[in-house]
Amino acid sequence: MPRRGDALPRRRPKVGGVSAAFIHRRSALVGASATAYAVVFAVFVAFEHSGLGLANLFYVPICLVALGSDAVRGAAAGALAAGLYAAAVVVDSGRPAAHVLTESTAIRLFTYSLVGAIVGWYASSNRTLVAQLRDHATHDFLTGLGNARVFDEELAMRCAAGQPVTLVLADMNDLKRVNDVHGHEAGNAALRRVAEALRENTAPGDCVARVGGDEFAILTGLPAEQAAHMCARISRALTGDDLHLSFGTTASPQDGTAAIELFRKADDRLFAAKLVARNRKTVLYAAKS
Repeated sequence: MPRRGDALPRRRPKVGGVSAAFIHRRSALVGASATAYAVVFAVFVAFEHSGLGLANLFYVPICLVALGSDAVRGAAAGALAAGLYAAAVVVDSGRPAAHVLTESTAIRLFTYSLVGAIVGWYASSNRTLVAQLRDHATHDFLTGLGNARVFDEELAMRCAAGQPVTLVLADMNDLKRVNDVHGHEAGNAALRRVAEALRENTAPGDCVARVGGDEFAILTGLPAEQAAHMCARISRALTGDDLHLSFGTTASPQDGTAAIELFRKADDRLFAAKLVARNRKTVLYAAKS
């Protein structure tokens, strides 16, 4: 989360799940593997002789397919290579196809398919692991919301693009009291409930993040007046759980166009709102006494 005097970084490209970049790389691998199959087939027919071992070159297109897919497609790539190997032997030697189906061809089928399956399984498992690591790097582990990094990048990106944006900072009141009285598990449950209320009362295009222990941030395209109504809905949603938030809001371009400027003003207004809430609680407590 940005602090006073800090510069916000530019947004880095987000990649999660099956990204456009991965689809592009997979398409490139498929194209390269098709070319490799054809080249290896032609080289085998033209230059293979007893003991040279050019059939091993079929492992190249097998691995290309497997790296861009999974174990099943990798095994299928191996089976395709075995079929092309058998066809190349027929073309090269002129022998009948039935005479090519030997133990040697069966071994080729087994080894090609096995290598394709292993490489495909490893590549698929690695992509899953990388996706999980990316998810952990951009999401808060407790609430599932975006984390401070996501918020920083999104705010910097919107400001750099000159997009109208409203920044809302929300701070949970009395979290320390909840932790002290009911335990940290209750405090964690309260944070998750706040996160749920934020998700339910914001639009799909809004960026919602947990940027501190008990502090959340919302980036929305709503004007400040409508953002105030959104904050009121969030507060009402949490009233039944005896949870309360204080809000600080800024909007671009009215309050500035720089990310750090917007954050500073929102932070100051949040601090003022918390003071007002604290003073109101003190007055009510004194009146009851």
